[in-house]
Amino acid sequence: MAKVLRMSFKNEGGNTVSISLDAPKETLTAAEVEAAMDLVITKNIFTSSGGNLVAKSDAKIIDTTVTDLYTPA
Repeated sequence: MAKVLRMSFKNEGGNTVSISLDAPKETLTAAEVEAAMDLVITKNIFTSSGGNLVAKSDAKIIDTTVTDLYTPA
């Protein structure tokens, strides 16, 4: 099972921009994620074609189960 932390933001153009991080730590809290998102916004760490990220939209941890059906030799 693979886990991904997906943080979504609104940019200056009003569009949603998502940043995904693989394998978030198991003990990650909502407060830690919100603090990281605030830092991304205040420091302008990322920008998008629609401008700077200006607001938090949401954050989710997504669990994905992958079942291999075919693997070439």
